[in-house]
Amino acid sequence: MVSTDTSQKDDELCRENLSPEEDNVLRLSRRRVLQGASGSLALATLAACDSGSVAQAPVTPTTAGISATPAPRGADLTGRLARYMAEVRNTPLPPNVVLAAKHRILDSIGAVVSGAQLLPGEAAINYIRGQGGVAEASVATTDIMTTATNAAFANGMFGHSDETDDFHPFTKAHPGCVVIPTALAMGEKEGSSGTEFLRACVLGYDLCCRFLVALQPALVRARGRAAEGYSSTFGATATAASLARFNETEMRYAISYAVQQVSGVWSWVRDVEHIEKAFDFAGMGARNGVAAATMIQAGFTGVLDALEGQRNIIDALSVEPSPEEMVADLGSRFYVEETAIKTFPTGYPTQSPLAAFFTLREQYGVTADNLEHMLIRLPEDGARIVDNRTMPDINAQHLMAVAVVDGYIDFENSHSFERMSDPEVLAVKERIEYIADPELAVVEAPRSGFVQITLTDGRQADLFVSHAPGTPENPLDTEGVNAKVRTLMAPILGDERTERLIERVNAIEDVENIRELRPLLSNNV
Repeated sequence: MVSTDTSQKDDELCRENLSPEEDNVLRLSRRRVLQGASGSLALATLAACDSGSVAQAPVTPTTAGISATPAPRGADLTGRLARYMAEVRNTPLPPNVVLAAKHRILDSIGAVVSGAQLLPGEAAINYIRGQGGVAEASVATTDIMTTATNAAFANGMFGHSDETDDFHPFTKAHPGCVVIPTALAMGEKEGSSGTEFLRACVLGYDLCCRFLVALQPALVRARGRAAEGYSSTFGATATAASLARFNETEMRYAISYAVQQVSGVWSWVRDVEHIEKAFDFAGMGARNGVAAATMIQAGFTGVLDALEGQRNIIDALSVEPSPEEMVADLGSRFYVEETAIKTFPTGYPTQSPLAAFFTLREQYGVTADNLEHMLIRLPEDGARIVDNRTMPDINAQHLMAVAVVDGYIDFENSHSFERMSDPEVLAVKERIEYIADPELAVVEAPRSGFVQITLTDGRQADLFVSHAPGTPENPLDTEGVNAKVRTLMAPILGDERTERLIERVNAIEDVENIRELRPLLSNNV
């Protein structure tokens, strides 16, 4: 007899990262599976067309995971989206959107450069060196020239080698680590202008997030699916298709190839080296997106109605989708403005408590010597993600202890495995009380943090940060983004190249050909 212990443990690992609302959805889905197991599946009937091809009659599955009836939507959803995708590359963007895009492009490039020297980056470099390929695009920080598909994959792996990339609080998508590597690779291949590059990135952010909103991210995750893998392929495909300058029909094909490649299961939470996570969040999507665009350039054709036709992606992946969200407010709502840039190179749930602590430290002079006790409260779902994790930059208690001992958090001290056994850090960690608070799990502030300090002289103070610096509600200015990226890139590229790269990205619309960034980002000319 096969034991059910393994499946139950895997389920518990998955549910650890669910919010209470998502956990409830998962329970509901299970009940539907059990109820539907005794029902009958409607059979599809086949009818031959005059041309000899076969047409499939609509089916109405009753099993959980596929809508019994298609969700309401307007006509030609794929076409409306494809037309926008084809037209937007020639449409000027509002100044605030341009600024937001520049910030996220630069922030993501910082993640790519710094991630190249981490374990997932090293694995990607070793892999791509053996692949060869036509010299279409460069791999950041290396002398490798390879196909655009390979370069996008490698740079995508770099972009999420770590926890420095941006994050969309509602969908929990990570657009920058996949969209920007895709744009760099495809932009080099096509010789795209800086303006084309920027507009393609904005479109990529839109599709990355809109696809999850249409599926409803809580419903996706509640069924054990990795929503990040879904969103990354859609975002990358939109970006690459824009830089390929596709017309409406070609955009329809691109959507269809994105549909066929979306994948991902939430098993990545058990990845202890961040390599598979880097692939799931960014490398896979960047590869998929550029592959789709280049195949269509080579003459591949596809389905024209992948979002609303029979057996479409939205009905297949969500039990209660909102398909019109794919096109809602297109051209007036830009998701590139809604992502959060991380101030600290650490897991996103740790941003608010770190911000709270450093404010208290400045006001009260907190040190390892005078701290008697620290209480941390985080929203329940986020708290589970960063609770005593094996990776130092995702371990909340460890990071807070390092912050107390060192008085700062930077890339080096947040990533040091050695510091996890530092006696001084461990001594402070013993004084930290950590609470996963369900009352803090609210949509309005999904990644807040409460910190209370008690000092040896009896003083006590606390601070609640609802939105960490870098969120849309508490944004960084240009110099703030520059400062963050400078710390990530200068140790690898050097001060001069770093400053030139920052300057070029902040004036990206003046770049005539994105290949001009190649000698700044890589060891190629």
